[in-house]
Amino acid sequence: MRVTTSRSKNAESFYISKGFINEKGKSTSVIVRKLGTLQELLKEHGPTRDDVMEWAREQARIETEKYKKEKEAKLVLIPFHADRPLDYNCQKLYKGGYLFLQPIYYGLGLNRVCRKIHSRHHYQYDLNAILSDLVYTRILEPGSKLASYKTALEFLEKPSYQEHDIYRALDVLAAECDFIQSEMYKNSSFLINRNDRVLYYDCTNYYFEIEQEDGIKKYGKSKEHRPNPIVQMGLFTDGDGIPLAFSIFPGNQNEQLSLKPLEEIILREFGHSRFIYCCDAGLGSEKNRELNHMGERSFIVTQSIKKLPEEEREWALNGSGFRRLSDDKPVSLSDLADGEENSLFYKDCPYTTKKLYQRLIITYSPKYAVYQRELRRRQVERAEKMVASGKRKTERRNPNDPARFVGKLAITENGEKAGIRYYLDEEKIAEEARYDGLYAVCTDLLDDDVAPILKVSEGRWQIEECFRIMKDDFESRPAFVRLEDRIKAHFLTCFLALLIYRILEKKLGDGYTCEEILGTLREMNFADIESQGYMPLYRRSRLTDALHELCGFRTDYQFITRQKMREIQKKSKGRE
Repeated sequence: MRVTTSRSKNAESFYISKGFINEKGKSTSVIVRKLGTLQELLKEHGPTRDDVMEWAREQARIETEKYKKEKEAKLVLIPFHADRPLDYNCQKLYKGGYLFLQPIYYGLGLNRVCRKIHSRHHYQYDLNAILSDLVYTRILEPGSKLASYKTALEFLEKPSYQEHDIYRALDVLAAECDFIQSEMYKNSSFLINRNDRVLYYDCTNYYFEIEQEDGIKKYGKSKEHRPNPIVQMGLFTDGDGIPLAFSIFPGNQNEQLSLKPLEEIILREFGHSRFIYCCDAGLGSEKNRELNHMGERSFIVTQSIKKLPEEEREWALNGSGFRRLSDDKPVSLSDLADGEENSLFYKDCPYTTKKLYQRLIITYSPKYAVYQRELRRRQVERAEKMVASGKRKTERRNPNDPARFVGKLAITENGEKAGIRYYLDEEKIAEEARYDGLYAVCTDLLDDDVAPILKVSEGRWQIEECFRIMKDDFESRPAFVRLEDRIKAHFLTCFLALLIYRILEKKLGDGYTCEEILGTLREMNFADIESQGYMPLYRRSRLTDALHELCGFRTDYQFITRQKMREIQKKSKGRE
């Protein structure tokens, strides 16, 4: 729209007019709004004619924006025919949940990373298209690489590559795995404030549905107690549970040895050298503590009380010398009053090993003690049934196995063959009861307050949640690739999917569960309406509103034209 004027003998009038093509194909215009005469407008928008013209042009701009919105919101009439059959092989249903993952994928600069990789390798396919689809499908509909390709065919934007290109791309992704991870760490700071002062580390393993060892797929202690060969993953997350780096190593390797190589990559490639290392007791060996006692690094690790030297262990089990964490008042565990169930008590002392001067912190939680007593009561009941039946199952290396409370005696009478008698080991039960409610942490932060140290240690649940999401929600195991490079690339796509999901989760806030977010994204489908546009097939909710607000576009209108959907796709990639 534009400003037009007309002059008469007595006045000059200002109008806003709109041009259009009439039925005869000729250009013409129509007056949309009369603004007034020059004399009238000078009183409010003067003092000069130029001032009036500037105001009029602003009004024309406002009318143009208003017209565009009305045009987008206009009624759409599409004819349907009750006697016309569907066309052959005509796709009507499309998946659109990936649109809400795309802003984070492109915000992390993965498209630019793929361009850098292309300069070092020779291939013809679109690596960015393949990687993005592998990541989106891992979140929305996890499956094998073939299944992922078939799922991507149902996206609003079709794959620009062939199925065989995926397997070739996996080799490139494996070769550039460390580079991609380092770039993600650097680029993620533009999307979120990373709490990288604390780094959590833990390991898990993934099984393959094969019977024989092959390459890095080795027999080891499976988390799922399966008899299949496994590979192991070491994972670093920051203090908010956002993935930072990972590595894959053979299933029969001691997991304590996995820390140093991955941490060296973080120090060298990521340029990050000032952090607190936090892990459970299994990864808190003396060597790993020494590694994180160097430079600007520190450590906070869980300590097994049972494995402490005798003097420190007896001190830890002694109920005296504790303080209430909330007010630092001295208490004795034998004199706790009612109403202290939710309180936390602690005591600390210096703890020196061969090479490290550390600080040992012992905590006691009455609530945790009640939980452990109830758990042990049920285990003792099962142990009593074993004794009564005269049978004792083969003992496994499991600290929670009830068989540990069943003792065994060999009895002989008059030189006859010895018989076996089982009994309930009351001494074993009483010994374990001494540890109820107690928890130990070791650190080289000698002068810091206890409360922040314990808070860091309590945050280890976040890395366990990352493993749960990858295994259960993203179905990262069993893995269906065979070659070592492709195994590494498979877990790289799982890692990137987890990174993108956790960033999305953080941006949405604490009001939604993992099941709600993934369930909503997976239900965001669209129907093609006679090639004129799309109709959403999902339920609008508070979560869908939050997703639209976060991403800066909306797909929850009754009808979306094809042009509007193309604009949404461009905007989701950061291309206005």
